[in-house]
Formats: sequence, structure tokens, C-alpha cells
Amino acid sequence: MASSPHRIFLTGEPGCGKTTVVKKTAELLVASGFKIGGMTSKELRDKGSRKGFCVEDLNTHEEGILAEVGLTSGPRVGRYVVNLRDLNAIGVGAIQRSIETAEVVLVDEIGPMELHSDLFIESVRAALSSSKHVLATIHKRTKHPFVMAVKSNPEFTIFEVTVENREELPVHILEKIRRGK
Repeated sequence: MASSPHRIFLTGEPGCGKTTVVKKTAELLVASGFKIGGMTSKELRDKGSRKGFCVEDLNTHEEGILAEVGLTSGPRVGRYVVNLRDLNAIGVGAIQRSIETAEVVLVDEIGPMELHSDLFIESVRAALSSSKHVLATIHKRTKHPFVMAVKSNPEFTIFEVTVENREELPVHILEKIRRGK
């Protein structure tokens, strides 16, 4: 592994394809022989409307509720209530395990819901301090101090995902990481 691992962040408008870029990049990394780990999030829908988000461990495929309309306990983000128990158990656990076992740590997403967990922030900091490559999505508009520190770090690469570049970004990111292997 290179002495200076890559820290690559994807940002962009909601629905621009950040998660899709992460998933396609993950497939390319695995096909190229990289061991990946970490967490992703995805929408939970019921009859066509979004009712929340789930968090998934990329290696175990364990899923839990990240946030949902109607939960009664936890921090509120818009109409959603964050489920810190599942975020910490599944999401944070996945990040921590990937620091130990993977070459590339994936975190989708560093956003307002996840940032309610101090354990989540600590685990992302640990990944960024590790010898592993990190590929993460980062919320575009949040002003959280952790996100602002990431965005202002000149050693980190930040790509804005757009309709025009989202198809080519996975290959570009793979090549960037491959050069650092």
C-alpha cells in the first residue's frame, strides 16, 4: 500500500448519483482485487413514497434502520427520526471492521443524520487516520464542523457528482486508488 492513502469524497445535489458512483466503484475495486468494507445507506420506500433510510454493512449485508418517519426516540432531521442504535451497531461497526480488514473503507454517507452520532464521527476520523484508502459521500449543504474540516482539507480529493460525470467517475476513482496501491 502507498505511504499516502487516498481520501476521496463525493458530493453533489440529492439524487445526482453519489451512492450509485460508490456502489459502481466498489464493484470495480472488488473486480480489481481490492478488499473493501464499510457502510452504505439507501432509501426505504412504501407505496412510492420515501419513509426513511436504512444502513447496510457492505461485508455482512446486515441492514438496519438509519432513520424513519414515525420513530419515537432519537434526533430529528426534517421529518425523519435517526435510529442511533442501528447506526452505531451496523454503520459504525462496519467502518471499524473495515479499518482492520479492508484496503478501501467506504462510507455512504457523511450527512446530517449520521453526524448525530459521535461514534460515527470518531469511526470516520479513525478511517481517515488509518493507512487505508477512504471513499465517502459527503452532504453538500451541511455546515457541521466535521464536514467543513473535510471540505477544507487540501490533502483530500472532492468530486462533485453530476449527471455529466457520474458514469466516468467510478473508473477515474478506481485508477486513482490503483495508482496508490
